[in-house]
Amino acid sequence: MTLEDDARDYHRRPPAGKVEIATTKPTNTQRDLSLAYSPGVAAPCLDIADDETAAYEYTAKGNLVGVVSNGSAVLGLGDIGAQASKPVMEGKGVLFKRFADIDVFDVEFDHDDPQAFVESVAAMEPTFGGINLEDIKAPECFEIEESLRDRMDIPVFHDDQHGTAIISGAALLNAADIADKELSSLNVTFSGAGAAATATARFYVSLGIPHENITLCDIDGVLSESRAEAGDLDEYAEPFARGVDDGDLEDAIEGADVLVGLSVGGIVSQEMVRSMADNPIIFAMANPDPEIAYEDAKDARDDTVIMATGRSDYPNQVNNVLGFPFIFRGALDVRATEINEEMKRAAAEALANLARQDVPDAVVKAYGDGPLQFGPDYLIPKPLDQRVLYEVTPAVAEAAMESGAARRERDLDDYREELEARLGKSREMMRVVLNKAATNPKRVVLAEGEDEKMIRAASQLVEEGIAEPLLVGRTKEILRTAEDLGLDFDPTIADPESGEWNHYVDHLYERRQRKGLTRTEAAELVRSDSNYFASVMVAMDDADAMLTGLTHHYPSALRPPLQIIGTADDADYAAGVYMLTFRNRVIFCADATVNLDPDENVLAEVTKHTAELARRFNVEPRAALLSYSDFGSVTNEGTRKPRDAVEQLHADPDVDFPVDGEMQADTALVEEMLTDSYDFAELDEPANVLVFPNLEAGNIGYKLLQRLGGAEAIGPMLVGMDKPVHVLQRGDEVKDIVNLAGVAVVDAQEE
Repeated sequence: MTLEDDARDYHRRPPAGKVEIATTKPTNTQRDLSLAYSPGVAAPCLDIADDETAAYEYTAKGNLVGVVSNGSAVLGLGDIGAQASKPVMEGKGVLFKRFADIDVFDVEFDHDDPQAFVESVAAMEPTFGGINLEDIKAPECFEIEESLRDRMDIPVFHDDQHGTAIISGAALLNAADIADKELSSLNVTFSGAGAAATATARFYVSLGIPHENITLCDIDGVLSESRAEAGDLDEYAEPFARGVDDGDLEDAIEGADVLVGLSVGGIVSQEMVRSMADNPIIFAMANPDPEIAYEDAKDARDDTVIMATGRSDYPNQVNNVLGFPFIFRGALDVRATEINEEMKRAAAEALANLARQDVPDAVVKAYGDGPLQFGPDYLIPKPLDQRVLYEVTPAVAEAAMESGAARRERDLDDYREELEARLGKSREMMRVVLNKAATNPKRVVLAEGEDEKMIRAASQLVEEGIAEPLLVGRTKEILRTAEDLGLDFDPTIADPESGEWNHYVDHLYERRQRKGLTRTEAAELVRSDSNYFASVMVAMDDADAMLTGLTHHYPSALRPPLQIIGTADDADYAAGVYMLTFRNRVIFCADATVNLDPDENVLAEVTKHTAELARRFNVEPRAALLSYSDFGSVTNEGTRKPRDAVEQLHADPDVDFPVDGEMQADTALVEEMLTDSYDFAELDEPANVLVFPNLEAGNIGYKLLQRLGGAEAIGPMLVGMDKPVHVLQRGDEVKDIVNLAGVAVVDAQEE
């Protein structure tokens, strides 16, 4: 099947289209319905009648954008009409929801008359928090946007004009820096003079490029004063008329620092590229075929050609999805009256700054595992980089507040955390721990300190003030890798090969001499095994916590800290816990990594440790010990263990949380089953701490919940140790290292 056939099948598959309406409140009972509609709905209606701003409190208006078009200039398709444009507008709604959690109604008007279009859109102001104009031909799009901005008291934004301007503007800020050129000295030539080109040219002026340094060309050549005098230019292009002799694109490109292509494919030759200034910047954004092919532009010269296109199969894709979802998110959340120039500049600058930061592993994997590092081939973030939401959006909101466009003030730190929580419950939960960690950072030793991910994690820990990382490894190797990664931080390194570590050897020998370890062997382990080195470092209080496991199998990584640090005074066993986050629920699963066949004593101890861990995440624990039996319905050795563990816990005066069992998993998780069938149970709400009867069940259970239940997993978090130790999974990402380091710091704070 062709791509077109696949697309048709994708859209017609039941239910047809790409969007649906979903309820956000319960509708299960008669009372629910009487609250949602008659008679209860009258109360918020009357409140809004008294105060229109109450609509933001009682309705979806504050998170609802209208994507509005007449289908007169659909990208790549032209004037196909309102009805035919609907799949595109639905698709725009999908992007709003996917990237910024904004709801959309797409509205297609069959209007050729701009004034009729304006009247129809303006009449919908009570419905929406903002209007995204889409795929409207020039010059009518200018008139429509200006009229609606004047008439409406909510943000109106024509993405075809401003989206490309903002994203390419971000790329230009970084490209100029890489090329070592000042914005004020750049000479910029545009291929194209339509809505996107003129809007982009105006935006570049607001970024600092002199108006007189910009030359626009259309199909008839350079936009010159003689053409303006002849009435050849519309009112939106005329301000860019140059006092030069009439010429064509080839003339305008000669000597230019920047070429911005917003026209048609294949009209720029290698010879034209060779005529540009040193280290030229070329944004060839015509789709699907750029003004000059990426390879042709790069091969045209020997110096650095900084190239961007509108395509996803080449570096530096100028993709509007990096802009409009986050600009609207910020505008909606401060109830802005408009999207002004200050907000657009803030978005571009925030995107440019984000491109200079270390790129998350998940983003690298999504784009083929190739290197993504600030430079000529990485000027702007990738669309799938989730950080755009909480880096760009607050910048837009701040600009709205500072410029007077906002009707609601937001604390930016709190707002950033609110945005991060939109990415998933796990981000919200981890933010609780990372904030705690940042109040009193502790020394966390990273045993595999030469690994690239560990070095990147250490840089982030320092930057965010979460921990004081100590990297174990060879100093030269760590410094070289940090430099290659472009990381701007001064790592703290413990080099086993070049320091005086006899006191570490003494400690290890004393600890393990009765286990058959000679002093010579102890010296060799300290010098050659970073897990032993890091474990001794923590045991001797030279570090407060330890992370390892990234390049080791779990048992081999766990063995040194168990031998040297050991379990806590009040613990005989360690256990591995995963925190699973669902949309509206958090569950802690234990034991998933350590104890193969625990008895009732182990199960009871693991339950207490896991409950303590839950409280570090501000979760009040409710524990269930799981089995295939419900409260004695089956009696054998396997079901007796969790039952006896519960009896121990009920008899323990230090247990101050509800716990019960043995019980089946659905009994533990479904409130109706607990309250209806087992009203005697200690749990009156579903459990959030699940203790599995053995390692096999625990490991299988958490992975099924993760893969089939759509949960995000954080862990494994090691509990029961005398000092904080966490063992990563092989292949974990940098964010996992940072998260577990944050947990380790909070553990150390508790110590």
